[in-house]
Amino acid sequence: MSLKSFNTEFTRFLFVGVVNTLSYYSIYLLLHNLFSLPYMFAHVIAFLISLNVSFFLNTYVTYKVKPTLKKYLYFPLTQVVNMSVSTILIFVFVEYLKLNSNIAPFAAVLFTVPITFIISGKIMKDPVRQK
Repeated sequence: MSLKSFNTEFTRFLFVGVVNTLSYYSIYLLLHNLFSLPYMFAHVIAFLISLNVSFFLNTYVTYKVKPTLKKYLYFPLTQVVNMSVSTILIFVFVEYLKLNSNIAPFAAVLFTVPITFIISGKIMKDPVRQK
């Protein structure tokens, strides 16, 4: 098996996802533990920061496309589902399943990766349609 076989769009997406998740999780832990912000507030702030990291990593590394203002403005729309699902999952994991609030965001990511790959690929690769 050659290295080229590992250089697929999905494997690049996973690599970018790991980097982005680490940046999100680091920011989340910093805000939640060091600055004592409530877990949900820390989640939202960390998510918004990592959204920008994700956009640029996905344009340059995953999809190898030129970042444009239109794509940048549309990219957050791809994350609406991700944000909604991850927020609900974090709440359920912490409040109902009694999962530690430091682990809940990581657990939620496992469910949102496939959804995010499909949606972000549509925005990054398809031309933005004019109305």
